[in-house]
Amino acid sequence: MKRALYVLLAVTFVSCGVVTVAPLTGDDTYLNEEEVPDSVVWLPAPPAPGSTQFLYDISQYEWGKEQRLDAARANKAIREAAYEVDDMLKYFSVPFGLEITPEKTPAIYKVVNKGVLTIRLSATKPKATYMRTRPYVYFNERTLVPGEEEELRTNGSYPSGHTVRGWGMALLLCEINPAAQDAIFKLGHEWGQSRVIAGFHWQSDVDASRILAAACYARLHSCQEFLDDIAAARKEFSRIQKSSK
Repeated sequence: MKRALYVLLAVTFVSCGVVTVAPLTGDDTYLNEEEVPDSVVWLPAPPAPGSTQFLYDISQYEWGKEQRLDAARANKAIREAAYEVDDMLKYFSVPFGLEITPEKTPAIYKVVNKGVLTIRLSATKPKATYMRTRPYVYFNERTLVPGEEEELRTNGSYPSGHTVRGWGMALLLCEINPAAQDAIFKLGHEWGQSRVIAGFHWQSDVDASRILAAACYARLHSCQEFLDDIAAARKEFSRIQKSSK
């Protein structure tokens, strides 16, 4: 598929399992697919079945099912199946300490939205290359979000798009508000683990996604448009903080 025309955003509404799809355009991202880091070149392939690393993935899959026995953690994993940037921001705004919306924080919203969509592009090639079977398909078991199962059954497991987005959002928000970094990164980490708990990803998918998001985030800092936008976002955040005192 051509870059910027058919990179699909699978937006899942957890309550009803409805998925809508919207194409990206060149104005939605800071970099294109050819410019983001090519993890197929430098990031190891997913663990092969039967390997020691794969045994760890299976162990973590069982750990995830144990976590579902905790109703609060299970519900959190279900909520964190949110995929669209606007839905994610409802949760990340809490540790950030400020509601992030296009109306209230236009500069912050712009760089986070565009930055996350750019970072997400880095997962496109490895997903298509490896087409790794997801754990719930491998074991023929149910997940915490049944409405997503059919849609994602033929979508590669490695890396995790949700984790790439979640860790990328955490990195972006921490640069804007470093004082809240610990709380933001806590949520960013939990966001990835929720995919293991929900049954949609192996632990190695999630671990690789954090590395991939960090690499793409570093690459963003060579883009002048991004640097200008992140500076504007920090300025906006500082102004709002001062006005609230």
